Amino acid sequence: MEPRSAAAAGKDFPYTARTTCYIEVHEDGEVTHGGGHAAYERALAGRSRLFAVWPGEWSSDLFVIDDLDEYAKAHGIKHDEERTGLKGHVHDVRWEPDSYADDSPRSPYVSVNVSLDCGCSIRNLGTFAAQMKEQRGWDVAKSGGWGSSSGPEGTTYTLRVRRKSLTN
Repeated sequence: MEPRSAAAAGKDFPYTARTTCYIEVHEDGEVTHGGGHAAYERALAGRSRLFAVWPGEWSSDLFVIDDLDEYAKAHGIKHDEERTGLKGHVHDVRWEPDSYADDSPRSPYVSVNVSLDCGCSIRNLGTFAAQMKEQRGWDVAKSGGWGSSSGPEGTTYTLRVRRKSLTN
């Protein structure tokens, strides 16, 4: 039986779900697990094939990762504005400490409210964190909670940033 096509599932395929398990079959027959950038590069070069097991409630299905472009976009290997809500430019960012947060002054992280005046929205915290690290030197926490609220003035995102990195 042939594995199902991830491309056929389209954008509904759970490339980044915690329960999706990746299997890589190398050209020499070696089988490894895990995905990531290196697996993508090997599959793109034709040195391996990438598969995913998508567990269901009663059974699991095996899929061939036959759309490497979608795989790369889902995993942040290639930028995808549609998925992330973020253009590949320097963002016009306004921020202030979150006055409602109960942050200890000894905590290395502080809650901040961020507004993007460039028209972008944050749909993927990992991508935003990488962009802010590059653009402003911020160390945005990628684990833990973050959220947003919208009003007539736009959307404000509340997230945690390493206190010492908030220099600009």
